[in-house]
Amino acid sequence: MKKSVVILLGLLVTFCSSPSSKTMNVSGSIEGLRKGTLYLQKLQDTLLVTVDSLQVNGNSEFTLGDNLESPEFYFLALNKSDQDSLTEKILFFGDRGEIKINTLLNTFSSSAKIEGSKNHDLWTEYQSVIKKFNNQNLDLLEDYLEQEGDFAANNRQQVFDEKSSTMLRRKYLYTINYAMNNADKEIAAYLGAYELSNAGTVFLDSLYSTLSSEVKMSKYGVEFKHQLDSLVR
Repeated sequence: MKKSVVILLGLLVTFCSSPSSKTMNVSGSIEGLRKGTLYLQKLQDTLLVTVDSLQVNGNSEFTLGDNLESPEFYFLALNKSDQDSLTEKILFFGDRGEIKINTLLNTFSSSAKIEGSKNHDLWTEYQSVIKKFNNQNLDLLEDYLEQEGDFAANNRQQVFDEKSSTMLRRKYLYTINYAMNNADKEIAAYLGAYELSNAGTVFLDSLYSTLSSEVKMSKYGVEFKHQLDSLVR
């Protein structure tokens, strides 16, 4: 009997003191959530796969995890119990260690606060500037459409094309410089692979050469190199 108790105590201590088997733990709270299902998802090839899930029943706090080999984008998805056909998603740049996501039920994605990922901080900063470029492009398009009935502005197509090309070059140059300034982070490889695919091989080669060895071996680093190789074939 004493031997059994000792064994049980030993197992309990081992269980309580053993670290999480996941390389990334995502935890936080969703204020106002009482019932629903949370999913931790990521893109695998071209498919969105669920790597972890949790049924929520009365507790707004959650913990999910995954064994990621290198930082990459994930989704925290929510299916409300009363709206099973609607799934809201929070996009975040996952990383090893602890990721904290706190948000509100009614503004699930827009009010999300994400901590613990330097790549995500850089992504948020990048998106804030790119949004300004996109808004300027929309203003340019609006001006172009407003001149549609103005026969005096017969060169409006040429002016629009020139301004659009200038705007696109500025956007590419900003993205390239931003990636190069953060070449030791996986976001640099992601930008090269997915935001600069039409920037030209000279710029892309220069960006790839600045990446750290660890970033080159990451998921997005490998994808970036694959795209580069396909351009020179």
